[in-house]
Amino acid sequence: MNKQLKFIKRPEGLPDASTWTIETQPIPDIASGEFLVQQHYVSLDPAMRGWMNDSKSYIDPIAIGDVMRAGSIGKIIKSNHSDFQVGETVTGWGGVQQYAVGSEKNWFKVDTSLAPMPMYLGALGMPGMTAYFGILKVGKIKEGDVVLVSAAAGAVGSIVGQIAKLKGCYVVGIAGGKEKCDYLKNQLGFDATIDYKSENVFDAVKETCPKGIDVYFDNVGGDILDAALSRLRMHARIVICGAISQYNNLDETKGPRNYMSILVNRATMQGMVVMDYMPEYREAAKVMGQWLMQGKIKSKEDIYEGIENFHETFLRLFSGNKKGKLVLKIID
Repeated sequence: MNKQLKFIKRPEGLPDASTWTIETQPIPDIASGEFLVQQHYVSLDPAMRGWMNDSKSYIDPIAIGDVMRAGSIGKIIKSNHSDFQVGETVTGWGGVQQYAVGSEKNWFKVDTSLAPMPMYLGALGMPGMTAYFGILKVGKIKEGDVVLVSAAAGAVGSIVGQIAKLKGCYVVGIAGGKEKCDYLKNQLGFDATIDYKSENVFDAVKETCPKGIDVYFDNVGGDILDAALSRLRMHARIVICGAISQYNNLDETKGPRNYMSILVNRATMQGMVVMDYMPEYREAAKVMGQWLMQGKIKSKEDIYEGIENFHETFLRLFSGNKKGKLVLKIID
């Protein structure tokens, strides 16, 4: 039987447990050109909250009654496709369920002799690709740039900061709590940190970036985005990757007050969605893989277990009670 997490109610504000229900269905059959994946892990990402809204976005909303959308990884246990063999490991959009039907259109083979499965949902998956293209292609960093990163201890932000350091930038990370800030400085090599839970972010940005900011990589929006805009240097670049502080608002989205700084400093603010760079994923993954093997980048996965614990684990995205990439193990 196939245990599935079904999306049954669009949430208002922070999703509660009634947003989903667990169902058990027969393991699906496969047609010609398809294969059956026994899923081992699913990815939990802030973007999932936006997919639940019935509004226009870069991707269609999840339909009521569908399996909860999520990136996943697992092993092929049955195949009617000559290029995908039983025993191979694949990653794709399998959703929060134990078994998924795949095809060559939406699944990719990966080598678990090079990296463990969860890493292909993190540094070698969507978060890693988001960081890679976001900071290099959109942020256009160059040696000597001052780079400020919000949610810097998260799956995307932690990789963004490390890539910026590799490229010779001065990197400041914003995170919540002393433990996360120490992790950024002592283990990931950030030059300075800001603890938004205990510091005034406006003052701290001024202190840690006295010459201003060349690139701000934004994962949170709200007041922290305003603080970054107040310290822009000439021709600064702002990468809008996410706005987790706004996802569960019951009121209107809070926009930036300091946007005139973009005009004064001839800066640019650009949104980025990693799916736009899919044709370049393979080459980027090779580069990221080399950096990981050489120890130039570190990857951390925060792993929990059980479809039954999806809601509790999902809330860690918004409470900050995690470090690195949030992953749920779903194989019994």
